[in-house]
Amino acid sequence: MSGHSKWSQIKRQKGAADQKRSGVFTKLSNAIVVAVREGGKNPDMNVRLRLAIDKAREANMPNDNVERAIKRGAGELGGAMIESVTYEGFGPAGSTLIIEALTDNKNRAASEIRSTLAKHGGRLGTPNTVRWQFETRGYFEILGSENIGRSPEDIELALIEAGTDDIEPTDLGFEAFVNHHNFTTVRDAITSSGIKLSTAEIRPIPTTPVVLSEADQAKLLSLMGELDDLSDIDAIYTNANV
Repeated sequence: MSGHSKWSQIKRQKGAADQKRSGVFTKLSNAIVVAVREGGKNPDMNVRLRLAIDKAREANMPNDNVERAIKRGAGELGGAMIESVTYEGFGPAGSTLIIEALTDNKNRAASEIRSTLAKHGGRLGTPNTVRWQFETRGYFEILGSENIGRSPEDIELALIEAGTDDIEPTDLGFEAFVNHHNFTTVRDAITSSGIKLSTAEIRPIPTTPVVLSEADQAKLLSLMGELDDLSDIDAIYTNANV
């Protein structure tokens, strides 16, 4: 199940650069709005909202922006209706994509995604043509560079004791997985052990990952990067080893 280190690293680099653009705060605000609308404004009872707020704080989004987004989601402030929409698509060499969007215009989002996929030799699929290749799980990424002083053996033991189901070593550290129903409990146990999590989220995980050549990996990463630059895109997941 491992092998997402390249895309994760690119996302971190893009995130640092994107913080210089106001668009990143718009994406984060939209995520909070949708999370509140779907699960309520109490982050202790709404995992999706808790994760959205955590991401906003990691990006140094002002608290006023966070509170304003929560009020919008709760209907206490006006604003465009933001919807959560999932698209499924096909990339190079048998790769598949789940593309999550937060948008106030589904026609625009679908058109931009379709055009970007076609530009890179891919295509947009219909619902459930791709989703069956994934399962929803809690996902954690742990970087050795962010846990200086903790040996790999120490980190792995802490992950096991926290209750993770599967642990995979990567070039940068570890990826760990858990039943999504146990996500919050395990995340809190990991952080209580002193381990810093680079990524902690509930996401689609491929059941049978596709191994691409370096050339096809480069093509897929280019496609994912261009999709990620679209204003409506919230997250992208693939069944390939990138």
